[in-house]
Amino acid sequence: MSRYVIDKKKLEENIKLIKKKAGVDLIGVVKGNGYGFGIEEFTKILAQNGINTFAVTEVDDIEILKNILDTQNILIMRSTAIEAEAKIIAENHCTATIGSLEAARVINKVSAELKVKTDCHLKIDTGLGRYGFLPSEIEDAIKCYDFENLNFTGAYTHFSSAFTNTPLTEAQLQIFKDAMEQIKKAGKEVGILHAANSPALLNAEDVCLDAVRIGSAFTGRVITKSEIGLNRLGSLEAEVIETKTFPAGYSIGYNGLYKTKRETKIAIVPIGHYDGFGLAKEKEIADLRSVFSQFKKYLKKSQMYVRINGRMYSVIGEIGLSHTAVDITGSDVKIGDTASVDISPLLVNPRIKRVYK
Repeated sequence: MSRYVIDKKKLEENIKLIKKKAGVDLIGVVKGNGYGFGIEEFTKILAQNGINTFAVTEVDDIEILKNILDTQNILIMRSTAIEAEAKIIAENHCTATIGSLEAARVINKVSAELKVKTDCHLKIDTGLGRYGFLPSEIEDAIKCYDFENLNFTGAYTHFSSAFTNTPLTEAQLQIFKDAMEQIKKAGKEVGILHAANSPALLNAEDVCLDAVRIGSAFTGRVITKSEIGLNRLGSLEAEVIETKTFPAGYSIGYNGLYKTKRETKIAIVPIGHYDGFGLAKEKEIADLRSVFSQFKKYLKKSQMYVRINGRMYSVIGEIGLSHTAVDITGSDVKIGDTASVDISPLLVNPRIKRVYK
């Protein structure tokens, strides 16, 4: 049976390294099933290591977090004008994101009906092009502070290119700061300010403000120029369930695309596309070189490997839905040995069990 294995001690090391680098409060972003690490256990470990505020995008995650946490500090990082979602946010005393006048009206309406005052963070769009008030809409943003049932405790933005473009990140930060100054001049309290996510923290300077939002950096799987020694975490594991020897010229896998060139011993590992193996996140095409890189990968598939007993073995044939064939010719690999593959947790099927060791 396959499982996704995370080293708990190394995760805790990552948390300490990130805290030291940031020097301000961390907001633990646990969206996307805890960045694929399993939202429940991942959140518990972050909380045990001193993180008190958590952020998600989906209201469905609120109940999960409230069953885990003593804190009420749950930020919903999605501006919504859908009344049913707004009601869930308000009745659970979460912090809402306000990125439009309509979102403010809806959250205020349901809060009044529930006889509560809902904490909110204002969202400014500095160039990502999703949620938030544009810099030209600051007058509308200021109006939100006058709704009786909204209590603004913070404001934030989200950088669009912190992985690769530090000058743009710095420019977006300045746009955000200018917006905050306009709101302050209008006599409003902006509260806690945050802009940096994981790549911004690790790739740019002086972006931390009052807090930083961290998700992918905890996993150690983030594009970074900063050498702070993060551990790359997570591997998909399963036991070898069969070994077989085939003669030269024998077809392996679907469509017979691979033929053995010699007598070949293979191991069958019960990991496949269903588990997330053999899938790949599409890379953002940032420039012409990336276009050529993607084209070359299309023309020539990269060789994939499975680790067994500390050694890397080549995958042969097409990866199946639930099985992969591995060339173990000349080895002592046997049934029951543990096989593992390095794979992003975001690609691993959420139904696969997450195991913390």
